[in-house]
Amino acid sequence: MKIGTASVFAGAVMATAAMVAPALAQDTIKVGVLHSLSGTMAISETTLKDVMLMLVEEQNKKGGLLGKKLEAVVVDPASNWPLFAEKARELISQQKVSAVFGCWTSVSRKSVLPVFEELNSLLFYPVQYEGEESSRNVFYTGAAPNQQAIPAVDYLASEEKVVRWVLAGTDYVYPRTTNKILESYLKSKGVKSEDIMINYTPFGHSDWQSIVAEIKKFGSAGKKTAVVSTINGDANVPFYKELGNQGVKATDIPVVAFSVGEEELAGIDTKPLLGHLAAWNYFMSVKTPENDAFIKKWQTFIKNPKRVTNDPMEAHYIGFQMWVQAVQQAGTTDVNAVRQAMYGQKVKNLTGGTSVMGVNHHISKPVLIGEIKADGQFNTVWKTKDPLPGAAWSPYIPESAKLTADWTYPWVCGGCEKPKFN
Repeated sequence: MKIGTASVFAGAVMATAAMVAPALAQDTIKVGVLHSLSGTMAISETTLKDVMLMLVEEQNKKGGLLGKKLEAVVVDPASNWPLFAEKARELISQQKVSAVFGCWTSVSRKSVLPVFEELNSLLFYPVQYEGEESSRNVFYTGAAPNQQAIPAVDYLASEEKVVRWVLAGTDYVYPRTTNKILESYLKSKGVKSEDIMINYTPFGHSDWQSIVAEIKKFGSAGKKTAVVSTINGDANVPFYKELGNQGVKATDIPVVAFSVGEEELAGIDTKPLLGHLAAWNYFMSVKTPENDAFIKKWQTFIKNPKRVTNDPMEAHYIGFQMWVQAVQQAGTTDVNAVRQAMYGQKVKNLTGGTSVMGVNHHISKPVLIGEIKADGQFNTVWKTKDPLPGAAWSPYIPESAKLTADWTYPWVCGGCEKPKFN
């Protein structure tokens, strides 16, 4: 059968296109961004999406990575925990990203974890969390309990002379596990059960009148009382407002929060929060050359000189720089090679020290206690002398105390099954 010239030409074009398409797909290194841009967590996570876009753009201005441009692939899991897993699978299987930066709540991280382990991809998780986890597929760049919760309690006990404790949290895995650790820790320090009050409320809880009344009553026993808050999201606004309504001042019952930062304080009435505390590993108000430069880059990128920075943004900054360095050291984006190169990576943090990635996939971080000011910033009232290495497992939970995490060769995770490699 005779084939026409046009048909041959068309076939050649199609063949050429088929060969060029994979080549074009390899012209960039894709980076997944998995943060809620809608729903209840969008108020916190949208900023993390934006800072990832800034970091990618900045790296591309430096020439990209391995001679290629970086491409941010953004998806919106919409504060829907099962959807996080679907979007993670989409990023890894369909978009072929080299690494993913994302999640905020622990329940979203728990949702995607099986996907990353099944497909052997890397997640960089930037938010303080409850610990009790160590996966070869996750690098935890936020604080573990020993880098936030435990130091905050120690500060209240030593500096504020607190002897009675309210552990108030949103009802999900992070607050429950953190409070389990804190309750055990407090009891190990001689605190009696009757001096510990624990309360949980759902996401978005708004009616705090009766709970604040209970806290007020609990704190009227003649013993110095404090609230350790793992309340998450927009529920913090009515909580602090109700404290003010009922005349509970920071000098009477101080609140130390683990989920209230500059982004959450921006644009709200800070009067009910004045004098209360937050424990983080970074504050925008810290004066260092690195932080000044970061703030300037951020406000220029976002085109708003009033936009704030916060702790999880710094965690993404550190995690991204470590990933870039690891890829450069490995000379490839291959997951197993990059994972090995991640160990011992060092990046100057924004508070004046150096963060190091440990073999347990947690980084060293300083701990800062800050007092909330009227302008929505924090006055640092206490800081650790040196960065603290992150602990994956808490020594204050009996079943965890015997566990260790070491993902270097020969890949041992105490108490865990030996990982299977893809």
